Amino acid sequence: MVDIEFIRKKHVIEGWSIRRLSRQLHLSRQAIRKALSQTEPPRYGLKKPRACPVMDPFRDVVAGWLADDGHAPPKQRHTAKRVYDRLVEDYQFGGVEATVRRYVALLRAKAPEVFIPLEAAWGQQAQVDWGQATVRMAGIAVVAHLFCVRMRASGVAFAWAAPTEKLEAFLEGHCRAFAWLGGVPSECLYDNPKTAVVRILAGPAREEHALFSALRAHYLFDSLFCRPAQAHEKGAVENLVGYVRRNALVPVPEVPSWEALNAHLLAWCDRERSRRADRWDQERRRLRPLPAHVFCPAIVRLTTVNRLSLITLDHNRYSVPCAYVGQTVRLAIFSDRLEICHGESAVATHARCYQRGQTRMEIMHYLSAFARKPHAVSHAAVISQLPPIYAIVRDQLCGARPDGYRDFAALLLLHREFPAEDVVAALTEAHARACLHVSAVRQILLNRTAAIPIGPVSVPAPLAPIQIPPPDLRRYDTLRGEASA
Repeated sequence: MVDIEFIRKKHVIEGWSIRRLSRQLHLSRQAIRKALSQTEPPRYGLKKPRACPVMDPFRDVVAGWLADDGHAPPKQRHTAKRVYDRLVEDYQFGGVEATVRRYVALLRAKAPEVFIPLEAAWGQQAQVDWGQATVRMAGIAVVAHLFCVRMRASGVAFAWAAPTEKLEAFLEGHCRAFAWLGGVPSECLYDNPKTAVVRILAGPAREEHALFSALRAHYLFDSLFCRPAQAHEKGAVENLVGYVRRNALVPVPEVPSWEALNAHLLAWCDRERSRRADRWDQERRRLRPLPAHVFCPAIVRLTTVNRLSLITLDHNRYSVPCAYVGQTVRLAIFSDRLEICHGESAVATHARCYQRGQTRMEIMHYLSAFARKPHAVSHAAVISQLPPIYAIVRDQLCGARPDGYRDFAALLLLHREFPAEDVVAALTEAHARACLHVSAVRQILLNRTAAIPIGPVSVPAPLAPIQIPPPDLRRYDTLRGEASA
């Protein structure tokens, strides 16, 4: 078969005319001219879709079903298989499922989105996001929420683990990140977290949470937000979340506390930063200086102390000294603790509890009530939150005699005079010696806290010549013999 290459070679190289080519090859002059004008092999293209007698009668039906899916919940929309099943059930469709799948894929085909390469100047932008990872804390699997920050220009990354993603943790994450970076970037890029964004307005405008705005005003950085549901616009930090999980938390770390976990993450961040030392040096010089004072990442609320000397926060209860029953106190809510203040002074501090229905009490908060109502110690709930020796001593004293609760209340009041760890040790020693009287426990405490002289004892010169003979203890045996006689 004569091909285009042969015709072009004869015409261009050997100089054959169109008439000669037509006569020699038995082709029309129009065909020769067309072959000479083409630089690429001809391709066959469809001007309209091929007919499909089986599917054509149902194209409008399927298109209508998929259009109606726009008003249905995302997880309750037609799949290709469901479309095929409905066609068989309702219209006795005689084709195969593959035919329906091809048509559904054709209807759902979208033009691929165009992505534009982006860059940022040194010190200009940091990208912020949350992620999750599983760690083992004190032998229990715990979900750690990772606050991740990555500088866009240098790629330097920071990660901090928190038990929650609430607003107080969001604020504290910024404070820790800026302190570790040693400066503040010009702007931070986020998706649209509810902790920062109250309402999404038109375009890039956002109504921000008042405390987040206060954080920005303190550190003087600008906030930028991705388009809704377009988190890929901050792809640098999106990749960081998985990078931290795969490199800093594999294998799954065994840690005793959140402090130990964050020490592990901070050491990993330091190593990662040292790998980018040259780029980081340029980024660091462009950061804005830190403010003179650290921002307080706490949410403040007012509440009233109930008659049980407890306040309630997030379905949990925390104790307050009895002197503040019925009064309004101020709660400073941090990610890891709760500070209870009255006036300008802090009256109680508790570790934050993220479970529900828990009650956290301290024995010091109820001592004044026990002094007035000693009988309450028999069943006081706070005893169950103390070391086990307290319950053992209570049961022994209250079971020995009806007024044993008075002795136990007196033992609890020793917390006013001595540190809690010393009282625990003294109760343990007194129980081992079977002398649980308050005077005996007090003496043990005094013996433990008494100052012991160190070094040789100096003797005054006039007393040095005096010799004191050792006592003869046999006289006590004589006395005992006479007494027995």
